[in-house]
Amino acid sequence: MIKNDKFGIIGGLSAAFYTLGCRVNQYETQAMEEQFRNAGYEIKSFDDECDVYVINTCTVTAESDRKSRQIIRRTAKVKKPSSVVAVCGCYSQGKPSDIAEIDGVDLIIGNHGKTDICRLATEYLKEKKERLLVTDIMEADTYEEAKITSSDRTRAFVKIVDGCENKCTYCIIPSVRGKIRSRKKEDVLDEVARLAESGYKEVVLTGIETAAYGKDFGKSDSSPLAELISEVATVDGIERIRLGSMEPTVFTEEFVKEIASVGKLMPHYHLSLQSGSDSILRAMKRKYNSRQFLEVIDRLRRYIPDVQITTDIIVGFPGETDELYLQTEEFIGKARFAFIHIFPYSKREGTPASVMGGQCNKTEKKARVSTLEKRMLEIRREILDGFIGKTASVLLETKEDGFIDGYTPNYIKVKIPMDNGNEFTSGEIIDVEISDICKDNDGIICLMGRKAQ
Repeated sequence: MIKNDKFGIIGGLSAAFYTLGCRVNQYETQAMEEQFRNAGYEIKSFDDECDVYVINTCTVTAESDRKSRQIIRRTAKVKKPSSVVAVCGCYSQGKPSDIAEIDGVDLIIGNHGKTDICRLATEYLKEKKERLLVTDIMEADTYEEAKITSSDRTRAFVKIVDGCENKCTYCIIPSVRGKIRSRKKEDVLDEVARLAESGYKEVVLTGIETAAYGKDFGKSDSSPLAELISEVATVDGIERIRLGSMEPTVFTEEFVKEIASVGKLMPHYHLSLQSGSDSILRAMKRKYNSRQFLEVIDRLRRYIPDVQITTDIIVGFPGETDELYLQTEEFIGKARFAFIHIFPYSKREGTPASVMGGQCNKTEKKARVSTLEKRMLEIRREILDGFIGKTASVLLETKEDGFIDGYTPNYIKVKIPMDNGNEFTSGEIIDVEISDICKDNDGIICLMGRKAQ
């Protein structure tokens, strides 16, 4: 048993974590894990018997709410009587009263206060007093600092900004994440340096609205995000930098010129499109039209050699006729995305889109998803054909079924057979001779290659 002076209790306790949703949630869970570990807790699998269970929830769709409720109920039902079930994140921020009705939930925290969750859970173990501690997220004015020193992935995600001030008519996230709150540059650089010391070669700078980094800092002669990227590139040990999902409007001529000069910034950008129809983009209240989006893609391709662009598209948005859907299909032929995450529109209670007329039925949405996926994969195969016979730098990641996979600088997955006595290490960067196109375990077209001699 270990005396834990920080909380005034006896140690030897354990905690487990379950994460739903986006990469920001995954990052925040890692930061919470470190809180508990530093306090003397043993971190266990979520299926193990533990003293504390933390569930970090998502609310981006109605299905996300359902999955959050499901895991909360399942955990609350099977936990031992003396353990704590603590629920935090976007679903608990938006609907704390719904969670409070679930028997067995002990702590409810929203999206502000996660940095205090270890103290709160530890106090509950002593006091056994249920607490609903969800504050008004719109009153949060500063970034809530949380840190990680390691990651369960080969590349480490580094959160740089919280909040979202876009008012997209289909999205609930601004109401559960609050205003833009950027992290101090010094804190980002400190975390990146610690990750580099832990052996990470690649970091992904991410946030709820990554492109908004520094928007709350006030006027500046240059882009705070471009400055941050440039300084992250000076950290010893970091060889690759990526950005999370980005709004296309940030990619002005000046910004693209600035980032194009950063050699460690990888030539891959995930730009949120959502629709190729100007009519639908207006209904969504996106901040650009299809012409402006194509101009951004052209700008990136002019300044950054070998750049690849990926995106998200929602089909079946209210009012999307067959004709408007075909505009999206035509658009992706012009844009030539390397990959598209395609989602059927999901009605989200509390958003303007949920009460719009012209709601598409499930059959229409399913058919459009299928057709668009086929067209996307045709384009992806054409793009990947251009890699065959070339050599690519690959960061190795996961070993499975006799292969190790990794990603090129422009974020194309490559599978490499572990034969001929080759020894591979996750986290290593090697040159690979691309020989063919294959499919990964999820059925997505990717590349095949061997270590260059």
